[in-house]
Amino acid sequence: MGLNRIVKIMTELTILFSPEFSVFSRKLGRERKISFALDRRASIKDIIESFGVPHTEVGRIEAAGRPVDFEFIPLDSGRISIFPISAPFNVTRPSLLRPRPLKRVKFIADVNVGKLAVLLRIVGLDTAYNPGFSDADIAEKAEAEDRIVLSKDTGLLKRRQITFGRHVRAIHPDDQLREVVDFFGIRGPFNLFSRCLRCNVELVRVDKKAIDHRLEPKTRKYFNRFKMCRVCDRIYWQGSHHEHMVERLRRAGIHIRD
Repeated sequence: MGLNRIVKIMTELTILFSPEFSVFSRKLGRERKISFALDRRASIKDIIESFGVPHTEVGRIEAAGRPVDFEFIPLDSGRISIFPISAPFNVTRPSLLRPRPLKRVKFIADVNVGKLAVLLRIVGLDTAYNPGFSDADIAEKAEAEDRIVLSKDTGLLKRRQITFGRHVRAIHPDDQLREVVDFFGIRGPFNLFSRCLRCNVELVRVDKKAIDHRLEPKTRKYFNRFKMCRVCDRIYWQGSHHEHMVERLRRAGIHIRD
């Protein structure tokens, strides 16, 4: 008597990644057209991220030419195309992949881009940052405070709580600042030194007489306009460091408010 054999035919999905995603995987750089075996039930978000691409980098997904969201579950063989976010990215506008937009642009940065966080605060952009933040802290704070996550850590950007983020490509902090400003379409002029570099809160003007006893003799003699942080009590004024920073930011293409 012959032995009956049951043969299971594996359904394969064809995924086409745009070339911009090659930064996340050498395989995507070589092939871009990937065959994926549908041997389990998985959302397209999970499938995309299995190839190293964080969902925060995806701007559009098409299944057989039809737009779908991250929760779409492929069940049959077919073709799915993955497209990046096009700059400038308006995070205040709803989309299929991100139906709940942000009310305004606010950032949170991890330790991999700590110097970028300081520069963003210098130009007046609300940027939460603490080198002691864990990935879980950042994800929870991003969700609770509607912040955009900036990082070079793809693992962090894959966390489900994070809706908006950017895998920062540039290496030098000045170039990173230019990248972020351009990508999110943030227009100047920027209000330089309007936030505390330590606490991120907006600075308030303070009368010189109220802080006169805290000033060094030369500072007291040559400067009359001061700001203060309401949280850490730090004092700011436009010394030589201010002029140097203005020139540095202008070289980076940042339009500073006079």
